[in-house]
Amino acid sequence: MKYINKKLKIEGVSVENIAKKYGTPSYCYSFNKLKENIKDFKKNFKSFSPLICFAIKSNTNVNLIREIKKFGLGADVVSMGELMIAIKAGINPKKIVFSGIGKTSKEISFAIDKKILLINAESESEIREIDRIAKLKKKKIQVGIRLNPNTDAKTLSQISTGKKENKFGVNEKSFITLVNYCKKSRNIDLKCLSVHIGSQILNYKPYEKMLKIISKIIKKINFKFEYIDLGGGMGISYNFKNEKLNYQKYNFAIIKFLKSHPSKIIFEPGRCIVGNTGILVSKVIYIKKSEKKNFIILDAGMNDLMRPALYGAEHKILPSIMKNQNSKKIYEFVGPICESTDKFITLKNFKKLEEKDLVTICDVGAYGMSLSSNYNIRPKSAELLIKGSKIKVIRKRQSYKDLI
Repeated sequence: MKYINKKLKIEGVSVENIAKKYGTPSYCYSFNKLKENIKDFKKNFKSFSPLICFAIKSNTNVNLIREIKKFGLGADVVSMGELMIAIKAGINPKKIVFSGIGKTSKEISFAIDKKILLINAESESEIREIDRIAKLKKKKIQVGIRLNPNTDAKTLSQISTGKKENKFGVNEKSFITLVNYCKKSRNIDLKCLSVHIGSQILNYKPYEKMLKIISKIIKKINFKFEYIDLGGGMGISYNFKNEKLNYQKYNFAIIKFLKSHPSKIIFEPGRCIVGNTGILVSKVIYIKKSEKKNFIILDAGMNDLMRPALYGAEHKILPSIMKNQNSKKIYEFVGPICESTDKFITLKNFKKLEEKDLVTICDVGAYGMSLSSNYNIRPKSAELLIKGSKIKVIRKRQSYKDLI
């Protein structure tokens, strides 16, 4: 994203041309940024060559997942639908891990039939259900057990997953019990210790603490895991501070861990792969003036981008044309949905806007379209992949005919 002759462009295409040809709101993804993110991730952890399983929940567009698959990535899935999408995109089942606390019998059976790498179980009941289904199918199934390491990732409470009060994984005592259960089972092949402590993490220290906890437990149970699944959660900068997780320090912590516990590392990144590849192009419908601020009413709403309403998340907003004059009023960017939480951000000193102007909401590649809905009977946006000056429609705009 950059301004060329005062016009905002994503790669070689102007936001104005996108809106003119494909309408608004529209999701657009930069292929070059996607490639850069994947190469950067691989480079930082190349010393131990992890299996990188893209978190499908962050972006479920099958065409985008096909592009990700070309770089050799696998998939982390949390539902039967996500597993089906991963397979449809051509991802090798032996590079797929199935996470999530509420896998149904049907989902477990489907995963077994597809011969995926691992089912990461999160409770005693789930382990017993996998065992039961595997016995019926006369198969031995590779599983992981997800440990809850009681580690605070120092992120939003809504996206914390590694503390003892969170619903995910099992505590140390239960973990040891389940390891012993799996040892005795004829139908379960325990291969992996799995963890995931949260999302949008920008400090390596919670990961460092997590690794120390894992190390102590492995020493205590004296069991060699073929895989250690460290989950994902690596964050991106959503503001102009350009905060970034220090991959090198995380890498050093993992290398130190592997000296005592040699195994294959699995990562489940989502946001850091696709988050900053995406923008949402939107049009100003009306400007509603009030005494202290002006409401900038966009044609994109919380049904298109849920994160601000769900988490209080803030995304940068940029004008499509860099004007010289700034507004004297505070701008509150809102959508057309009949909910007070349908607002994106409040800004001072924004470039002066007029009705029908275009704006771009930044860094929406992760948990943007995948969290979108048809609330208020609103069709879902188009999705476009930008490669240089070429635009490829990777999901057509939903029509009212499709919806109703």
